[in-house]
Amino acid sequence: MDRSPCCKHFRLLGCNMNSVACKCVVLVIIALVIRVVLLPTYSSFYGTEQSHLVLVSNLSFSSLSASTNFGIRKDKFLEVPQIVWGLNNQKIAFARACLTARLMNRTLLMPSLSASLFYKDVELLKPISFHKVFKFDKFNSLCNGYVQLGKYSDLKNQTGAFELQKGSGRRWTPERDLDQLKQHSKEAYDEHETIRIVGKNPFLWHDHWPVKDYAKVFECLVLVDEIMREADKVVSRIREIGAEQVRSKSKSAENTLLLKSVPYVAVHMRIELDWMIHCKNLERRLNITEICSSKEEIMERVGNIVGLKTPAVVYLAVADSLLQDPSILNGWKEGLVPFEKKKLGFDARYKKFPYLIQSAIDYEVCLRADVFVGNSFSTFSSLIALERTQKLIKMGVNSSCGEDVRWPAYAYNILGGSKGPQKWMTNMSGSSLKEISYGSNQISC
Repeated sequence: MDRSPCCKHFRLLGCNMNSVACKCVVLVIIALVIRVVLLPTYSSFYGTEQSHLVLVSNLSFSSLSASTNFGIRKDKFLEVPQIVWGLNNQKIAFARACLTARLMNRTLLMPSLSASLFYKDVELLKPISFHKVFKFDKFNSLCNGYVQLGKYSDLKNQTGAFELQKGSGRRWTPERDLDQLKQHSKEAYDEHETIRIVGKNPFLWHDHWPVKDYAKVFECLVLVDEIMREADKVVSRIREIGAEQVRSKSKSAENTLLLKSVPYVAVHMRIELDWMIHCKNLERRLNITEICSSKEEIMERVGNIVGLKTPAVVYLAVADSLLQDPSILNGWKEGLVPFEKKKLGFDARYKKFPYLIQSAIDYEVCLRADVFVGNSFSTFSSLIALERTQKLIKMGVNSSCGEDVRWPAYAYNILGGSKGPQKWMTNMSGSSLKEISYGSNQISC
């Protein structure tokens, strides 16, 4: 006897309820019914309501991971002031703006960078679009689900921008700043398509994010092809000179080494007039002496790097326009052959570009060096050390202290072993970027 009306229908179709095939048909029909009933609810959450999703403001920053791809809204935007100062201060300012937009669950409108270094005189301030320096689409591809960069053409201009004034002064604490951002991340402000932050440069905003969050944004910054090609030419020339130095020492067949196998040392030589004034003021204010380094001290410590093979080409990354000492090529230890832009024959090529692009080329040349030596209080040096640390970590090396590693970095302003520079590896577990932003003599090793 059939136990339900449904069974009668299946018998009419010639289906025996005791057969495996008939039971499978029943299960499929049940599944389809459930899907029809539940589908509207499922779609409304992940589909039509996706663009209006707001992250709960009391979530910790560390919990905002790349897995929350649906949380980065593309219909709400954050606009920030023009980014100024040197290349790496601008990179930090950009990353801070990105992370602020991430907290507020908004897409960051592509900011304007500054091609010139002299930012205080408005007439000398030359803006340059982000996509003229870094690859826009590549950034969004690499940072997909973490932060999002948008264009002004994406705006619909439905409600106009809401202006958010960043606080300043001693009373404006990091806690008050964070509270302001959280308050403006709530639904009450969602009617505004764009929130425009007005006030000081993002580099000077309060810091709320750990080093690893900044590092994630930096990984997505890829220089445009034109800049990379210029860096390729400089690196190739350095390696050619290195090969020539090896050949001059021996006539054996071993000197037919490929150019890429010839190592070079890059030294970010901070002895320019503006830097010396700045570092001496820092030493007085912080009551420490390991910030400024003379030309002679840098030369001596680089020459005392343990295990450094010679002959070696030493590329000196220095702001030529601010340098008042033409003798930086003299006095190096035997076996170290120093070169800077002019001696390499690239001075004229560099001068075709604005200051920001020149700095970007130098940064890439230093980043690729077999050995890098810089100043731990320099933002330029600090971000190179950070990127080289990331390379080591990806290779499974968590500490370069006392080890012979593939991408060593040193700080010449801190005395290390054998009267050489101190080994340098960024502390990736740091709770903020303060040490990298403003300099430190605490460099892990």
